[in-house]
Amino acid sequence: MNRQAKGALLTAGGGVCWGLSGSMGQFLFSNEGMDARWLTPVRLGGAAILLLLYSLFRYGISCTVEPWRDRKMRRDLVIYGLLGVSCCQFLYFETIQLSSAAAGTILQDLSPAMILFVGCIAARRRPTLREIAAILVGLLGVFFITTGGRLDQMAVPATALATGILSAVCVTIYNVVPARRLKKYPVILLQGWAFLMGSVTMTVIFRPWRYFVPIRPMGYVGILTVIVVGNVFAFTLYMSGIRDIGPDKGILYGFAEPMTAAVVGVFVFGNAFTAADFAGFALVFFMLCLISRREKASTKSPQVTRRVSSYTQEKKLAS
Repeated sequence: MNRQAKGALLTAGGGVCWGLSGSMGQFLFSNEGMDARWLTPVRLGGAAILLLLYSLFRYGISCTVEPWRDRKMRRDLVIYGLLGVSCCQFLYFETIQLSSAAAGTILQDLSPAMILFVGCIAARRRPTLREIAAILVGLLGVFFITTGGRLDQMAVPATALATGILSAVCVTIYNVVPARRLKKYPVILLQGWAFLMGSVTMTVIFRPWRYFVPIRPMGYVGILTVIVVGNVFAFTLYMSGIRDIGPDKGILYGFAEPMTAAVVGVFVFGNAFTAADFAGFALVFFMLCLISRREKASTKSPQVTRRVSSYTQEKKLAS
């Protein structure tokens, strides 16, 4: 398997895991009476414990604490882990709780446009028509999948609109902010520290012990799902894929998230598969075709190849 195909599969796998986690999160809010201010610190803390314990056994204590010995590395890790990864999770769940999973997904999926904007500034170029078309087609597909094509389902409270847009900003941060020096550390190690920082910070801010949450058996299943699938698997797969294909294309393969949520709705919650769902899936697939064709076309021009290669080397993440 070549590097581009591997990266695409990994990032798409991360999107699938996020789709499963988002569906489970809405179930926990709607059926188990949980709150985002309680659930987010718990899921971050649980994922941090699992990943850091794995890092200790796999790499040893010296390698595990190595990122904190360098001042510049500490700054990058705090920006990446706290402002990016952890805040994104809370804001996404808060948007779902304030509105719906559909609104939360669409607002967070504004991030590809933000990432493309940042990438064009870094590469000192204008976005191509194919890039713009891919983002617009993908967003339209997400709209059909999550709302059934009905504009009346897009009524979003102002607070949910704010948290959803901020969630997209955080996605942009954890995709493009990490510096090249982060690549010498394993993805699992960086994710573990990111989750731990987020859990401690949000525990101090939200004090989850104030919330009474009577957890039933399905509640435990849901919590375990959002920890293992939504944090451990999703971020590890996605960030591992980013190192191969870069954030500009990686985030577009993340459109697998709403598609997964739609499939879960059909086969688990008994939702009907409508013509709008079919149109949404077709549009997202067309978006992926646009991305693949852009990659092939870029190899025909040495000048474009150099620009894309330079940008990818500067911005991609590696473990």
